[in-house]
Amino acid sequence: MTVLEGPRVRLRPLVPTEYPAVFAWYNDPETVAPFDRFSVDTFDEFSQAVGSASEEPTSLAPRFAIERKDEAKVVGVVGHYRAHPILEYTDVWYVLGDPAARRHGFGRESVQLLTDHLFAATAVERVGATCDVDNAASYRLLEEIGFRREGTLRSALFHHGRWHDVCVYGVTRSEWAAKAPRG
Repeated sequence: MTVLEGPRVRLRPLVPTEYPAVFAWYNDPETVAPFDRFSVDTFDEFSQAVGSASEEPTSLAPRFAIERKDEAKVVGVVGHYRAHPILEYTDVWYVLGDPAARRHGFGRESVQLLTDHLFAATAVERVGATCDVDNAASYRLLEEIGFRREGTLRSALFHHGRWHDVCVYGVTRSEWAAKAPRG
């Protein structure tokens, strides 16, 4: 069981007693939206996906709970997945489900920890991320930790009744190493 420790957060696998709260975040359009689409799965489908995510490289299910160390409270989730069937890179994603935890650096620290882990534990050469072009908080987070905007996918994501453009971000192994240490 992989646990990643930062100064203020701990990334650890979700435990089944936490599934209902995370499932509620996923199915709350105000948590996931307005910058992404959300889909309502059944709780059983969600639980199965979380339970099997570690064996499935393309899984979009949460891989880690974001736990505040000072309160031992889960405030969000992060994950990673193989984003393309041929191109060899991994995308990261993040959701701070607890609104009170936003704008305090917990997401930034979590994505840094996850990216450190991916470069240390795998042979991946590039870690990427995408976000809605209107999601300034998300793209600022990525830019602050060293991801570079590589382009825009026009009309790539449909939600809230219209097509949205998506920013593509990435960082290579050498770029990430050059920015160390972080903290």
